Amino acid sequence: MAKNKTHKGTKKRIRVTATGKLMRQRAFGSHLLTKKSANRKRKLRKAAQIVASDTSRLRSLLGR
Repeated sequence: MAKNKTHKGTKKRIRVTATGKLMRQRAFGSHLLTKKSANRKRKLRKAAQIVASDTSRLRSLLGR
């Protein structure tokens, strides 16, 4: 049986931590930043953890 290929789009967007958590960047942080408050922009810089319901599906896309 053939091996599963890594989904390259997922690989570029999701990072796996040393403990195995899946992390992603937050949306809405790339443009139209003048109307957003400094507090909101600072929170958008932080990475977010992938929710548990999506984790197994994304792990299979990453080949893990």
